[in-house]
Amino acid sequence: MKRMVLTKPGLDNLVVETTKKPFPDRDEILVRLQAAALNYVDLAVIEGIITTGHHPLIPVADGAGVVESVGDDVRAFEPGDLVSTVYIPPWHSGRYRSDLMPLEIRPGAGLTAGQLSEYKVFKVNEVMHVPSHLSATEAATLPIAGVTAWNALSYGDIKPGQTVLIHGTGGVAIFGLQFAKLFGARVIITSSSDQKLEQARNLGADCVINYQAKDNLSDEILRATGGEGVDLVVETVGGPNLQISLESLRPQGHISVVGFLSGVTANLNLIELNLKRSTLTGVSVGSREDYEEMLAAVTQNKLKPIIGAVFPFEKTLDAFAFLKSGQHFGKVVITF
Repeated sequence: MKRMVLTKPGLDNLVVETTKKPFPDRDEILVRLQAAALNYVDLAVIEGIITTGHHPLIPVADGAGVVESVGDDVRAFEPGDLVSTVYIPPWHSGRYRSDLMPLEIRPGAGLTAGQLSEYKVFKVNEVMHVPSHLSATEAATLPIAGVTAWNALSYGDIKPGQTVLIHGTGGVAIFGLQFAKLFGARVIITSSSDQKLEQARNLGADCVINYQAKDNLSDEILRATGGEGVDLVVETVGGPNLQISLESLRPQGHISVVGFLSGVTANLNLIELNLKRSTLTGVSVGSREDYEEMLAAVTQNKLKPIIGAVFPFEKTLDAFAFLKSGQHFGKVVITF
């Protein structure tokens, strides 16, 4: 079988390795992976922006495929089942804990192999059954981007009729748009691309704003809400954009911080934060229980993930270059 190995940080250090197909132990399953979906965290690991110091490693956290065989003690899965991966397998439910924080325990970041491999052995808590209306390519997009978007809205306790501001049109942003519309919310989307904004409008966005065409983005958002501000922000950009999100927020509104594309630090006006009684939550994907709740909504509404580009395994470097360019709308997926 083939797998992609990162020998050291740097996109040019991704190499294809050929090895023997593994076999599952009594409590494991063997999955023939068919797709791996890219997230910014994968690019950050490959470029060394995020590093656990463990190399070589098999990158990419999210994937999906078909169960090929199961160990003698496995009852939850059987050959032929379509499954998707779980990003934080030890987190079943309840409160996030300090032992769940280390990146090296997460797939594709160091000690635990990622999904850029034709076959992989999993423990039963490391995968989930996939809704029957989804393909492997679609299911691969769910573990990080889907669960993150779901919790970004859940932590803000969004209600029908409220307004959600979402920055950008990447994977988490577009899942956020889809879920927010399921919740009955009004959605404002920002982007620098008129074409992407039109695509977002076609998916149900109520208001779209090209931030490059506006002198003051927060003023424009306030105008779009009649001066009231938004109830919830899905903050995918980070850096100085976090202050723009705060300025766009109504009193006692909420910001779910899910990304750091423009920087990992931010300066906030604390007087404004206090006067508005705003809340901020850092979203680190979610638990298995969160995943199950999201899958229930996806199943009930027959929701289809939006995939902006698909690359074959042999074009993995091109896939990452495309992700880094920011040209994608929705998710970027590699197929085997």
